[in-house]
Amino acid sequence: MDQPLPARLAAEALGTFLFFFMGFSGIAVVVETGAGAIGPLGVAAGFGFGLVLAITAFGHVSGGHYNPAVTAGLAACGRFPAREVVLYWIAQVLGGICAVGTMALVFGHDLADALGTAPGAGIDDWGALILEAVVTALLVMVILTVTAGEGAPWRGMMAPLLIGLVIFTGATAVGPESGGSFNPARSFVPIVYNGDWGELWIYLVGPFAGGVIGAVVWTYVCTRPDIWTRTDQTRKA
Repeated sequence: MDQPLPARLAAEALGTFLFFFMGFSGIAVVVETGAGAIGPLGVAAGFGFGLVLAITAFGHVSGGHYNPAVTAGLAACGRFPAREVVLYWIAQVLGGICAVGTMALVFGHDLADALGTAPGAGIDDWGALILEAVVTALLVMVILTVTAGEGAPWRGMMAPLLIGLVIFTGATAVGPESGGSFNPARSFVPIVYNGDWGELWIYLVGPFAGGVIGAVVWTYVCTRPDIWTRTDQTRKA
């Protein structure tokens, strides 16, 4: 994080725009052309590989969060300055709003209704919240491993691909039931255009809780061997 704060905020906004633009474009194709043009895997690939590209392009400047829940999780485990959390959130939301605005400009404002997130037909709100929390926790744990895990052989060069793979896998395997957000900004920014606040709480509470829990769990499992040493010594005694 040695880049000036304004440069990091600009990179975070641009990266979020690119990430959301690719994912929203997949949804737009389904709405405008039909499901035969691009299936659910295509939409998931738009978000997953859009994140890969965004991290590759701007992650070296801002850290490549593009997700308020990731920022909150990293701050919770001491790997991001708490004083900058809100500024990162603002940059992420602004980038996302620009992505939705671009979709509205190209395809019309009615498309914003299709960009919202909602639980699938076979699950209730609390079930969707739990699924969102679990996948977001996994996302944060993978991010920490590939960027900060000293003992992980895949740390570094493969980070963008592995982080994007979490989103692709989550959107494919869990998204049809949970809504496939895993990102509070992704669910919030369409509401600026469509005004549908009804189920937003699921995609705020679930990802934020998952991001913080994932960061705390990863920290204690992967970076606190003293805890496990004491536990083992107590068991042997």
